[in-house]
Amino acid sequence: MKILDRYLIKNFLITYLFVAFVIVLIICMIDYTEKVDDFLEKDAPLNAIIFDYYLNLIPYWINYISPLMVFIATVFFTSRIAARTEIVAMLSSGISFMRILLPYMVGAVVLGALTFVQVGWILPMANKVRNGFEKTYVKSEFYFSGRNVHITIAPDVYAYLESYNNSTKTGNKFTMETVEGTKLKQKLSADKIVWQEDKGKWLLSNIQVRTLDSLKESISYPADQDTTINLSPKDFESDYNLFETFTLPELNNYIDLLKSRGADGLEVYMIEKYTRFTQPFAILILTAIGVIVSARKSRRGVGWQIALGFMLAFIYILFFLLSKGVAEAGTINTLLAVWLPNIVFSFIGMLLYKTLPR
Repeated sequence: MKILDRYLIKNFLITYLFVAFVIVLIICMIDYTEKVDDFLEKDAPLNAIIFDYYLNLIPYWINYISPLMVFIATVFFTSRIAARTEIVAMLSSGISFMRILLPYMVGAVVLGALTFVQVGWILPMANKVRNGFEKTYVKSEFYFSGRNVHITIAPDVYAYLESYNNSTKTGNKFTMETVEGTKLKQKLSADKIVWQEDKGKWLLSNIQVRTLDSLKESISYPADQDTTINLSPKDFESDYNLFETFTLPELNNYIDLLKSRGADGLEVYMIEKYTRFTQPFAILILTAIGVIVSARKSRRGVGWQIALGFMLAFIYILFFLLSKGVAEAGTINTLLAVWLPNIVFSFIGMLLYKTLPR
């Protein structure tokens, strides 16, 4: 690694850390002014506010807007050295623009790799603590209000609940049907189903079992019994930002579970999964665009280039939110919608590169 490489990488990363610190500090200040009334109303302990909430909120926001902070940092640093004619001096000495871009991309690869590890495994653990704090001291107490709930709990086995009380962990009018093809083979009905924490099982009360075999039908009334089924109280708890609390393997398992149950809301978890893979690539793409946009010396000064960088960053955010909304609505393929901003901005980067003076 040459002196020039170390110089560019060092200042690029330092500028990124500075931008990240300033932006996240502003976000935390705004967040505190919005939530201070909730903290006071629910007597949130100071140590919980600092250690459980804000120390876990900071890495969340750093990762969430990391591609944009990298882009802003790139524009900010590169426009300054371009204004001092350093870029012109590099090109005049025979260094190609792609060679100047290389140290930036090395720094972006490092940040992208760290981001992928954090969003895949580290950040979900922090989100569990932060979301737990929010549910306790910020959000209203959750009550499951669903009615006539249908859940696939195994292949050819379907469960139904008329209602469920998450405070007492009790379900009413429970049925479990076994269907082979289009034929009902067995139907178990219970007036109540109650979760027993000590046993980790459900207690079924007032049971009726109806069994059909060809043209024969039999009905039995077993005594109340404990049973283990692919259903737990967690399925009826608040799903507030639940997708943020899963590590990548856990997220894949939960997606498989939702698919097996034919549940709604699958798109949210698919978007979260694909976004974790697109974010590192977004860092690379936006870093390259940031260098291309700010590498030339402008008569309008550094301020114009920084303003242009913020404008492109705003367009990227808007494009990402629009594509995410379209994906959640199921209008287009989820994978395509999540990758669309990166694809479009890759083409924008290539077009901008062709406009660079050689």
